[in-house]
Amino acid sequence: MNPLRAIFVALVVVAGLGCRPDMYNQPRYKTYAEDRFFRDGASARPLPVHTVARGHADLDTEYFTGLTDEGKLVETLPQPVTRAMLQRGRERFDIYCAVCHGRTGEGNGMIVQRGFPAPPSYHTPRLRTAPVGHFYNVITNGYGVMYSYAARVEPDDRWAIAAYIRALQLAQNGTVDDVPTAERTALQTP
Repeated sequence: MNPLRAIFVALVVVAGLGCRPDMYNQPRYKTYAEDRFFRDGASARPLPVHTVARGHADLDTEYFTGLTDEGKLVETLPQPVTRAMLQRGRERFDIYCAVCHGRTGEGNGMIVQRGFPAPPSYHTPRLRTAPVGHFYNVITNGYGVMYSYAARVEPDDRWAIAAYIRALQLAQNGTVDDVPTAERTALQTP
C-alpha cells in the first residue's frame, strides 16, 4: 500500500473516532417537558417577575411606534423640543437622511444626484401637514424604496430627527409673521 494513502486512511479513521454521536446528540430537555428533578415537575424554570426580553422594554406604545393605541399617527412629539434635541436631530439627519433627502430636505441628496430615485421633498403640502408620528414611523419601518432604520437609529434619535424635520419645514416655509414682534422690529431695521 502506498505510504501516503496509508497516512490518509489513518487520519480519516482517527478523525472518525473523534466524532462521537453523543457530542451531537447531547442530553437536553424540550421546553416545558416533564422532569422529576424539580418539585413542580417542569424542566424549565419560570421567569422572574417583571422580566423583559432584551430589546422589548417598549411599554410606551406611542413612544416606540409613533402610533396611538387606536393605530393613528402621533400628532405631537412625546417630549419637549430643546436646542440639544434639535442639534442631535440635525447630527443624525446629516448622517442617515441627508444622503438621499438633502441637507435641507428637498429630496436632492448625493445619492439622488447619482441616479437613485428621489424621495419626496419635506416641503410639499402633504408632508408639511403630516403628523410628526409619520416621520418616526417611516424611520422605524421604512417606506417605498427607503428601508427601515430601526436597527441603526435609536428611538430617542428618531424623535430628534422628526423634530429636526419639523424645524426644516418651519424654516423653509416661515414668514415674517411667525417671528415674535419684539424680534421682528430688529429684523426689519437696517
